Amino acid sequence: MSTLREQLEQGAAKLGLTLSAEQFDKLMGFLDLLQKWNKVYNLTSVRDPQEMMSLHMLDSLAAVPALQRYVASLGKVPGERTAQLDVGSGGGLPGVVFAVCCPQVDVHCVDTVGKKAAFLQQAAVALKLPNLKGIHARVETLKGPYEIVSCRAFASLLDFTTWSRAAIADHGIWFAMKGKHPQEEIDALGKDVHVFHVEQLQVPGLDAERCIVWAQPAADTH
Repeated sequence: MSTLREQLEQGAAKLGLTLSAEQFDKLMGFLDLLQKWNKVYNLTSVRDPQEMMSLHMLDSLAAVPALQRYVASLGKVPGERTAQLDVGSGGGLPGVVFAVCCPQVDVHCVDTVGKKAAFLQQAAVALKLPNLKGIHARVETLKGPYEIVSCRAFASLLDFTTWSRAAIADHGIWFAMKGKHPQEEIDALGKDVHVFHVEQLQVPGLDAERCIVWAQPAADTH
């Protein structure tokens, strides 16, 4: 585990992230929980701890600087919370990573699989993350308003934005983590969704294309 922690700390440094020892402890604790629960509940198809670190943890961590930057841009006073919905969180990637790295954000992770939502609730208790909540539901049934609605390799942009439409705040943003630049998915979006930025990501130690699609509900034209 010491080698994995070193890899995590080096990855965070490459991303320009400043995390406390306690935050690194929690991220490593999460990795440990994920491995233990995965043996019984099949939370992720990735079994090897080394692959979990590179394909899941660092991949999720790569989006944290962008999320932190956006939350800072909201200009909230100290202590004021930001509400985020992470859709199709599965084993908590990236939801748990976001909750650890952004303590000022309340991260609600929704998944249709009950055992995955239960794992997220357990992780919140075990890792002492009061800002993390697992929800067993279909995203279409949730009401917001959430200022940030995120996902990682969840569904097409059209499905993601359509299903989470009732949950997003009027001035909220969609934050979709994708692999290659998904031009076809962007082209398939209706006029009620405005993609305003596609940000390229570099995952430490991983030679793969990654990006964040930033979008928002289009202004009402009536």
